[in-house]
Amino acid sequence: MTAYGTIPETISPLQALDSIGETILLADLAYNIQWMNKKAAILLDEVALLYGLSGSSDMIGKNMDLFHRTPGYQKRIMPRITETHRARITIREIVVTDIVITPIRSEGEIQGFVIMLMDVTTKAEEYAAKEKLIKDLSTPIMKVWHNAIALPLIGSFDQDRFDLLVGEVLQECSMHQIDYALINVSKIHFDEEYATTVQFQKLIDCLRLIGTECMIVAVPPSLAVNMTGLDRDVMIHKNAYEGLKYIIARDE
Repeated sequence: MTAYGTIPETISPLQALDSIGETILLADLAYNIQWMNKKAAILLDEVALLYGLSGSSDMIGKNMDLFHRTPGYQKRIMPRITETHRARITIREIVVTDIVITPIRSEGEIQGFVIMLMDVTTKAEEYAAKEKLIKDLSTPIMKVWHNAIALPLIGSFDQDRFDLLVGEVLQECSMHQIDYALINVSKIHFDEEYATTVQFQKLIDCLRLIGTECMIVAVPPSLAVNMTGLDRDVMIHKNAYEGLKYIIARDE
């Protein structure tokens, strides 16, 4: 499909590229950087220092090989790019970005390349985002009644993850005046079997101290044999539905 219309005489193609809110560079057929827009210049000023350059302006004329961890791979892949190529790259173990390379054609022949750097972040920021996601997934808390929450625990629990869970649940219950906490244990396992009772008793005792009743629901046979040491007054239900019915009945 061809482009439609014409670019107004008052607007140059480079001005149009410069106004786009993305990091954009142009490279020639030999993969030498020939131009970058203002956003790229600002972003790459700090990156340039990682390569011994004084600033982003020093990148003009430099071959893209300079910025590739394995130049040989770069030389092999670039001639194969006939359509848009996208990859996630790390620059000097500090900056993480999606790189999008698109050939520039004139009458069917490739004349150069547009390089866009998108979703730019530092490796530290990306790591922090992943850690937050893991943390959120590790402690899923759902409000199932005006004064009750449910925690569908999934996966493997070690000491660190369980301590994180206890802290999150205590904060949630104390902040929102939660009276009941349903702990669904049907899909979890512990790295050390002997720790199972100790961990859950710790959670139960901590919740009692702030006035929240802890209920264990959906205990699988594999976990039941390791939970016989819990206090006998701990409420245990066959499933979350039965636990919620009990809460609603108590609340009426």
